Amino acid sequence: MKIFCVGRNYLDHAKELGNAVPDEPVIFMKPKSALILPSAPFYYPQFSNELHYEVEVVLRICKNGRYVEEQNASKYYNAYTLGIDFTARDIQNELKKKGLPWEKAKAWDNSALLSATWFNIKPNEITDDIEFSLKQNSNIVQKGNTKDMIFSFNTIISHISQYFSLNIGDIVYTGTPAGVGECMPGDILEGFISDKSVFLIDIK
Repeated sequence: MKIFCVGRNYLDHAKELGNAVPDEPVIFMKPKSALILPSAPFYYPQFSNELHYEVEVVLRICKNGRYVEEQNASKYYNAYTLGIDFTARDIQNELKKKGLPWEKAKAWDNSALLSATWFNIKPNEITDDIEFSLKQNSNIVQKGNTKDMIFSFNTIISHISQYFSLNIGDIVYTGTPAGVGECMPGDILEGFISDKSVFLIDIK
């Protein structure tokens, strides 16, 4: 299983971090060891002093493929859910200053929270109008809609497949909206798709 992630896919998020708006999807990857379900304990990483949450809609790949054309890309994913791309922002900022890769800030063990609740995509279902949000200690801190993505699901899937094989069971984090921020031990994070709670996790 591979974990693909898309950076800077919401305009307001790119702006809030002072990043340039990309002209093609920004792709990075996390190892399988990054994956954590809400039922498992989540511990604040010892190497960071500035841990950020980034809530994202996540796609599930259902068909093997390579060099997928955008008009056919919807055949390659069949469900979506919600996750968090946890980011050690202090580490990332230092790496970016030096022009170095982000793995230590983005791909550490347990850095990819994934809800266990999946929503199956029906034939011809519209997926470019999915509302989602994140609460931190009962306060809404992020709110997004997939219609505001810079690059659509199909564009993302097609682009990834030009460089990597898609395999059944791979997952794709599709980007985070504005509102990313710091979380601390003792915080409770709850994710919603529309008004349905799909995960609840406390940071230890």
